[in-house]
Amino acid sequence: MRNKTRKVKMAVLVSGGGTTLQNFIDKIKERKLNAEIVCVVSSSSKAHALERARMNNIPSTVIRRSEFPDTDSFSKAIYDYVEKHNAELIALAGFLKLLTVPEKWRGRIMNIHPALLPAFGGEGFYGLKVHQAVLDYGVKVSGCTVHFVDERYDQGPIIIQKTVPVLDTDTPETLQKRVFEKECEAYPEAINLFAEGRLKLINRLVRILPK
Repeated sequence: MRNKTRKVKMAVLVSGGGTTLQNFIDKIKERKLNAEIVCVVSSSSKAHALERARMNNIPSTVIRRSEFPDTDSFSKAIYDYVEKHNAELIALAGFLKLLTVPEKWRGRIMNIHPALLPAFGGEGFYGLKVHQAVLDYGVKVSGCTVHFVDERYDQGPIIIQKTVPVLDTDTPETLQKRVFEKECEAYPEAINLFAEGRLKLINRLVRILPK
């Protein structure tokens, strides 16, 4: 239990079902995640994640990429909203749009990817497409990667990686399920390290400082 550490104020960005958002909500209730979700931003009005936010009394809004002329203005609208809610950390949770990352937000935006980066990452690699690519390539180990976000898909500095074996009997769905179990461990772990002030970013290397 980590209830003695300060709670980091966190904004969560979503595009779909919100299973990662739900994991955050559950871990906070279990006192296993030292965070307070201060707001949720969705790129789609149809995202079920918005209902999860509503059920838990979390302020939310929809900011669509199509309503802005470029990535910079789209990103600014998001930062304006999360800063209004005093967020210290932004966690991408199935958020599929590219962001511009201003200097003041570098090292303060995280994402999780359902593979061991830098393999099977980049634009177009999301959801079951990632796990199908893993199986097609024939690798024996997969997993998940929590990383800081930069202006390129899935190329930011790596914080934590966790692995799972790839079985001969796996389908994309069975592999996705096992990897997601590791995601539910890795993402809260990375956020807790941030809350404890134990992540030091040196160029593209992330050092985990001792307690």
